[in-house]
Amino acid sequence: MQTPKIVILGAGYGGLITSRQLEKTLKNGEAEVTLINKHDYHYISTQLHKTGAGTAPDEKITLHIPDLLKTGKVQFKRGTVQNVNFTAKKVQLESGEVIDYDYLMIGLGFDVSTFGIPGVEENAFKIKSFRSTKAIHNHMLRQFAAFKEDQDPSRLTFAVAGAGFTGIEMIGELIEAMPKLCRKYDIPVSETRIINIEAYETVLPGFDQKAIDFTAGYLRKNGVELMTSTKILECSPTSITLDNGEELPSRTLIWSGGVRGNTLLEELALPISKGRIVIDKFLRVKGMDNVFCIGDAALFLKNDGTPLPPTAQVAIQQAEVCGPNLVATLRGQQLKAFEYHHKGTVASIGNKAAVGKVFGLKISGLFAALMKQVIEARYLFVLGGPGLVIKQLFRAGKPQSELAVSKQK
Repeated sequence: MQTPKIVILGAGYGGLITSRQLEKTLKNGEAEVTLINKHDYHYISTQLHKTGAGTAPDEKITLHIPDLLKTGKVQFKRGTVQNVNFTAKKVQLESGEVIDYDYLMIGLGFDVSTFGIPGVEENAFKIKSFRSTKAIHNHMLRQFAAFKEDQDPSRLTFAVAGAGFTGIEMIGELIEAMPKLCRKYDIPVSETRIINIEAYETVLPGFDQKAIDFTAGYLRKNGVELMTSTKILECSPTSITLDNGEELPSRTLIWSGGVRGNTLLEELALPISKGRIVIDKFLRVKGMDNVFCIGDAALFLKNDGTPLPPTAQVAIQQAEVCGPNLVATLRGQQLKAFEYHHKGTVASIGNKAAVGKVFGLKISGLFAALMKQVIEARYLFVLGGPGLVIKQLFRAGKPQSELAVSKQK
């Protein structure tokens, strides 16, 4: 009898934790498991704002995927998915290679939604991947260097679109980064501007008023210009046009206005709603017994009919169920229904402050910032145990693998 083949698409939070679950659950030789990812590194997406601002070394944000696969039960293949034939059970890569599967897990992550605003797709920087955020930092360095030559104030005007979770975290890192960059290039901090543009009336929509007030106060205290109830109409390489009639001279717009499912999903013959794949309570693609989907690509409806948000917390919890469910399907056993348990949310504002709610407790300031670090450490612990936590905590040195030559994708 031929050994069943399990293929996992994507090595984000969902794909990696599912792989680790399979390593723990599968018997030796019970299945051939292949994890496919575009790059040979996994990046901690909740820390990408640090890469964008240059406030953390690359190797603290990235993990070499083969090093995380411990048992030999899961094989890693670097490749970009081009298409999937669900009838023939084949995955086609851009390289032309075709990979057969019996069971498939889709964890392809998200794309950035620009809402069709003219110029944003071409000119704004996106907090999407390690490479896209690395491009932000490299661009900032070029602007500082060029300012020394032409004194153009648009070069040191850094705008972030969106004051939600991601936007506020990016703003917080810019606050941390700006004094260091100014010292490096011998430029007064007063020459720089950090601007946060938000279409809603307040920062952090959905957070409680205390967190909103703390965040707005902290940003203003650190010189950030808040523009709430303000929409971006257009973006050019040198300016941002706002709906209040202002044209903001800026060569840097960092976009955190929203996310959507991976655009590849729309090309697949799957049930799609709002850009995401509709899944059942067992995390299977609706109408399919052998195809699972989790994370940002998946649309999982709660009991009240609303979808779970595309967050790392959701992807990790789904992966912890998806792995055993894949094995149960393979063995013909009963599957476990997924139940999401929200454990809280913490948005960092640099290294010294954060706001959020953990296990029902509202927190802010330095204590919240420490809790954010605990949350990040827990993910590393789930992924690789205490050894990985300690390794990443004290890690320093050169970027690993292909990261040293990373360019904007």
